[in-house]
Amino acid sequence: MGDAGVTPTEWLTMPDLVEVLDEPLGRVRRLIDEHYLVGSRRSGVFAVPSVFIVDGHPLPSLRGTIIVLQDAGFSDDEVVDWLLADEETLGRSPIAALLAGHKSAVRRLARTLA
Repeated sequence: MGDAGVTPTEWLTMPDLVEVLDEPLGRVRRLIDEHYLVGSRRSGVFAVPSVFIVDGHPLPSLRGTIIVLQDAGFSDDEVVDWLLADEETLGRSPIAALLAGHKSAVRRLARTLA
C-alpha cells in the first residue's frame, strides 16, 4: 500500500466491521451488497478501508459515489483505488474530499470517468 499520493488507511476485515459498525454480520454484508461500503480481497481476505467509516457508520456520501463508479464499469478494487488515490482536479483524494463534504465535486468527477 504505502504509495505516494494515496490516503493512508487501516483495513477492516469482516470481524472488524462487525465491531466498528456494531452490527451483526448479516447487516454488514447487506451494507456491502447495497453499496454503502466497498472493499477489496487483494490481501487475500475481504477488507474495507477504515476511512470509509465515520463515527461508526459508513460515510453517507460514499454510496452514490460507489454506484456512479460501478456504473462506469469500475471493479470494486478500482473503486477503492480511485477513492484513495490523489486526484489532481480535487487537489486531494476523492475520499478526503468526501470527508470534507465536497460530495458534488467528487460525483462530477466520477461521472466523467464513464
